[in-house]
Amino acid sequence: MKTMTPYSLVPLNPAAMMDVWKLGIMAFELWSTSLSTITMRHGLWQTQSPTSARMLRENQRMVTEKLEAGLETGFEIQKAMLQMAFGQSNPWWHTGRRTMAPYHRRSSANSRRLARRR
Repeated sequence: MKTMTPYSLVPLNPAAMMDVWKLGIMAFELWSTSLSTITMRHGLWQTQSPTSARMLRENQRMVTEKLEAGLETGFEIQKAMLQMAFGQSNPWWHTGRRTMAPYHRRSSANSRRLARRR
């Protein structure tokens, strides 16, 4: 059986510190792209008819992508919990990046896509 070495709350080596930095950058990018996406969708709702085919497709796509991102995040959390149950834990900065990745990927893509439509 693999011996479990507990990870400290603060990373002690430069590679782990870089991972924490990347997590912070990812969180900031997620925050900023989420705000811009919300703003652009709000602008679409003000300029388009809510019953138009384009808006219905956009709303359906928005809901579907959020559900998919939520499921992917849930699977990553479940995977991390199962690994902990079997004695294979990862530091929080690895788990944080893996759980944030689906939302970050979709938020960035949505922001780029909506910016092209203007």
